[in-house]
Amino acid sequence: MKILMAAFLGLIQGVAEFLPISSSGHLNLLQALMQTGYQNQLLFNILLHMGTLLAVVVVFWRDWVAMLRHPIKNPTLLLLVIASLPALIAKVALGDQLDYLETHNGLLGVCFLFTGFLLMLAQWISQRNQTRRLESDRVGVQNALAMGLMQAVGMLPGVSRSGSTLFGGVASRLDRETAAKFSFMMSMPAILASFLSEGYSAVKTGGLPQTGDMASIVVGVAVAAVSGFLAIRFMLRIITRISLNWFALYVALLGILVIFLQTTGVMTDVSDTVASAARSLGALL
Repeated sequence: MKILMAAFLGLIQGVAEFLPISSSGHLNLLQALMQTGYQNQLLFNILLHMGTLLAVVVVFWRDWVAMLRHPIKNPTLLLLVIASLPALIAKVALGDQLDYLETHNGLLGVCFLFTGFLLMLAQWISQRNQTRRLESDRVGVQNALAMGLMQAVGMLPGVSRSGSTLFGGVASRLDRETAAKFSFMMSMPAILASFLSEGYSAVKTGGLPQTGDMASIVVGVAVAAVSGFLAIRFMLRIITRISLNWFALYVALLGILVIFLQTTGVMTDVSDTVASAARSLGALL
């Protein structure tokens, strides 16, 4: 893989991970269209996610220190564990199927459209909660479970993890800023678990990155870390001031574009059954 291409994908990963537009969906789309030719796409994508994990560590380092120093007094660590359980269960139960979906694009367009629907619904619920003064700035067990369930849904490429967990937060009556911060912190255990799982599989099957790819990987991870840091700062600053409908419009249009590309054969990485479904949905749109 060219270093410039790896840097570009790292930039997309860093920005899209924390904006509610699906980083995995964008990576899959770009890798399919540009034919990057990387030998282990899933492992490379997870390594890029490790870059954004570094961003989460840096931005919230005070929170991590407080949690580790006072794990009993500070309930955040326990809440993060609770929030991680649904995705862990889904990974254990549906591991091979999820791996397949993460590297194939049959449902990509539909998942982008689903993300748009979730974001519009989150915007409406958030405004309703604010008007009725139902919002809370303290994460509880019910909030962690709701966001955890939506994080499991967000494992599908094209379904934004940050967008789906933000929806889970506001649906359980958290204010947007609190939901966004907890959502970003939730990414850390999820990324670590994916890295360990996929890394083990790579070692077991001999699918480790080739020596010639190492420079590109390092550059991609570094760019993902820097752009992820800036994206977190940006999102936390604007989350209470911008309408989520703008993000919803973007991913909905992207979903329609992907379905069109699948229907016309530009993107062919789909099974016959999924391709037929995409053509039917494309005809309806």
